[in-house]
Amino acid sequence: MEFSQQEALADTLRAKAFGITSANVEEVTRERSHLLQAVLPAFNQFCHTSLHIFSPEKMLPVLWNLWLPLGMKIAAQHQQLKRPFIQGILGSQGTGKTTMSLVIELILQQLGYRTLSLSLDDLYKTYSDRLALLQHDPRLIWRGPPGTHDIDLGLDVLEQIRQEKSPVIVPRFDKSAHAGAGDRTTPDIIEGVDIVIFEGWFVGVRPINPDLFDCAPPPILTDEDKTFARDMNHQLTKYLPLWEKLDSLILLYPTDYRCSLEWRKQAERKMIAVGKSGMTDTQIEDFVNYFWRSLHPELFIKPLSQSAEIVDLVIEIHPDHSFGKVYQP
Repeated sequence: MEFSQQEALADTLRAKAFGITSANVEEVTRERSHLLQAVLPAFNQFCHTSLHIFSPEKMLPVLWNLWLPLGMKIAAQHQQLKRPFIQGILGSQGTGKTTMSLVIELILQQLGYRTLSLSLDDLYKTYSDRLALLQHDPRLIWRGPPGTHDIDLGLDVLEQIRQEKSPVIVPRFDKSAHAGAGDRTTPDIIEGVDIVIFEGWFVGVRPINPDLFDCAPPPILTDEDKTFARDMNHQLTKYLPLWEKLDSLILLYPTDYRCSLEWRKQAERKMIAVGKSGMTDTQIEDFVNYFWRSLHPELFIKPLSQSAEIVDLVIEIHPDHSFGKVYQP
C-alpha cells in the first residue's frame, strides 16, 4: 500500500498535531516507512490474536495515519524529557483506548523503549475495601466512579517510575474475581520503564463548577441524581495529584457520547453469542446511565476537547468506531 507525502500534508489539523510540515515531510515519511516495515510482523500477529473483527489490511491505514505517528510523537517527547514519560489516554467505554494502548506499546517497543501499560482499573480498591465503601455509601453499587480507586497506590507507582526506581511492583486487577465484583491479583514486577501508557475512562478529568448540575443533562434528573453527581465531582479533587504525574494527555472523543451505550450493547451481545455470560440491554442501560450520572460526558469530557491546557491531542471517534479528526485543542 502506497502512502504519499501529499496525503501526509493534506489533513492540515493532523499534520500540525504530528509536527509534519512541507520542510520535513520527506524525512518523516521515510522514518515512518522504515518503522512500518519493522512493526508489521508483530502488528499482523496482534490483529489476528486481539482484533478478530479486523483484518491487518483494513487496519493498515489506521496504523500508518494514526498509531505510527502517535508512537513517534510519544518517543520524541520522552527523548526531550530525559526521564520516564507518562502518557495519559482518556476515553469512555468502547472508544478503543485499551487497543490503542497495546498498539502504541508494540510500536514503542519496536523503537527500543521499555513500555508499561497501566489502567485506572488496576488501581481499584480491594474487594474487601470496596465492600466497606459500599456500607459507607450504598450508592457505589458498581466499581468505577471516583472514590473506588486507591489513589495513593497509583501515586506511589508513578512516582517510583518517574524517579527511575527498579524494580517496580505494578498492581493488577482481575475483573472476574468474586463473581465479577473483581479484586487485586498477582502484581507485575517490572525492571526499568521508559514510557508508561496510563489509560482509563476518566484519566485526567477535572472537577467542574457544581452549579452546572442545576441544569444537568439526562440521566441526571432528580435531586438525588444531582447530589450524587456533585459528590462524585467532589471526589475528583482527590485524583488531581495523580493527574499531575501525567506528562501528556490524549483524549479519544466520540462525536456522540451516546455511542458508548450502543458499543457496550454490541460487546455484550458478542460475548453472549460465544457462550459467555453478558448483560441484557436493560441491564446495560442501567449500567451506562449510572456512569453518566457520576461523570456526565457533556459536562466533563466535552470541555476537555477544546482545552489546550489539559489535553495535548484529541482523536475523534465516529459511531462505526472509525477515526475522525485528529487535532490539538
